[in-house]
Amino acid sequence: MLTLPLDPTDDRANPVFKDAAGCAQWLGQLQLTNLHLAHGVLRAQLDELNRYPMRGLERLHTLELLRETVSSIQADYARKLAAMKLPLSTDEFTVFVSIIGLWQGMVTGYQRCLQAYMAGDTRLAPHGALLCQRCLLYSGLQIFEHLRTGYEFDGKLWHQLHELYAFSEEQGLQLVEVADGLNGNTRPTSCRAAYAKLLLACYAYRAELTRNQLQLLDHWLTLWSPTITVERSCATSKGDASPLAVDLSGLQGLQPPQQVNPSGNVRYLAMVPLSKLLRVKMVLLQQGQSPRQMELGEGCNSADCAWFLNYLHQYWCEGRSDRLAERSVAQQQAQMCYEMEGCFAYIANKPFKQPDKEASADTLSRKQIQAFGHVLSDTDRHDLSGMGFALETWQIQDESILGARLLRKESTGMRLGPNQLVAVRPTNVKAFMLCTVRWVKVTQAGQLHAGVRYLPGLPQGIAMKATGINLAVSDKYVAALLLPAVPALKTPTSLITPRDWFKPGRVVEIIQADKIKLSVKMEFSVEKGSDYERISFSPV
Repeated sequence: MLTLPLDPTDDRANPVFKDAAGCAQWLGQLQLTNLHLAHGVLRAQLDELNRYPMRGLERLHTLELLRETVSSIQADYARKLAAMKLPLSTDEFTVFVSIIGLWQGMVTGYQRCLQAYMAGDTRLAPHGALLCQRCLLYSGLQIFEHLRTGYEFDGKLWHQLHELYAFSEEQGLQLVEVADGLNGNTRPTSCRAAYAKLLLACYAYRAELTRNQLQLLDHWLTLWSPTITVERSCATSKGDASPLAVDLSGLQGLQPPQQVNPSGNVRYLAMVPLSKLLRVKMVLLQQGQSPRQMELGEGCNSADCAWFLNYLHQYWCEGRSDRLAERSVAQQQAQMCYEMEGCFAYIANKPFKQPDKEASADTLSRKQIQAFGHVLSDTDRHDLSGMGFALETWQIQDESILGARLLRKESTGMRLGPNQLVAVRPTNVKAFMLCTVRWVKVTQAGQLHAGVRYLPGLPQGIAMKATGINLAVSDKYVAALLLPAVPALKTPTSLITPRDWFKPGRVVEIIQADKIKLSVKMEFSVEKGSDYERISFSPV
């Protein structure tokens, strides 16, 4: 039976508006020029309205009037957190909490209406499906906001969502069509469609997805979710896409069916129809149809759409996970350094300096010989951490040949984001391995978790300078890294450069650790991160 964790209303509550007519008038006067102020005022008035005792139908009409303004302000406010590294700053975290609080305010408002519906309010009797759909929608938005920002949430949010869907099934409301003007099109939705959309969006979500990809995902699932079934059982044939499962009594979202204990609370999403739909669209794109012709969205090119459709097919229909290689529990400490110059410093055992300063280095060497009888090594000469190059202690929790999952031991440290360059050195290894961050999240306990992908090969610190005329980058040497070829993995030698240094055919001069100078020509960009680029090259 559905339980609604609602506090009693309070006669002392005094919102600015107390009915739909008053709400319409207030919205017409709401100043939206100061986003922070408008968000705070809207949240305060919604919270006060939720405490105020009023008839269920009047509350429903008032909430429906608020929806468009809430949706618009939330979208604008959430842009403040776009691509932010973790953990969030105090001000950024305040924004995040405010966004979650406003979504919860909408959930609470519709739950008040649903409570009246369950108590037998006859005027709300025709609106049961709408009330369930709205509660599912705003509960799901809280979950997705946590995922998108990178903060773990209490499993009770999943439980709340599952209970709402189970209630819609009990009442026979899950397939009743509901109008939703904010749904991205004019087509009606339903409780089942809203539930399936949220489940699939969360299952496909990865931290490295861009804002444009998330918008595409939302648009596509809005179109496809009404056709997705949620069943008590699901049979599959060999070669077909396996179903995905969700336990309505559990605290998680979708899972592979083999990870869920069969029971009357388990529901299955059949992936075969969705698999066929995705594959047909990929074929049509290859045959020359435009994304617009297939309702894949405006302003999206065919290559990007095809890549994203294939990505979704892999995660939804092929049982692919981030773990493409066997992982083992490691439980060992490692050190991590950040950014190009920090990675260079710890890989080369010295900070980066312009090569033309070698003369001063020779003078320093002569002074050291006079004082100590020998030249101090670079390691003796430099306290890299004391010079500002961050080096943190992390715990490797599990690892494969392709990457690792780590937990930061310290409560404070550098902020981290997806597709960022880092270098990691486990305690049992002498050299640093170059990595790119796949995902980052903050646990409920406030600890930072990260998944990293190893870049193959033992990195070498180099100095790099662009040559020629009309340069769009610095004409001085910059810190860069060289990755050797790894024949076993069929990966050629590549340069790791600061972001935006790549230009096809650009000739650069590199100085290796052994002082050998080489001129090389950039061929193509292998991958591009938030602060680095991996580039193939050939000798000049």
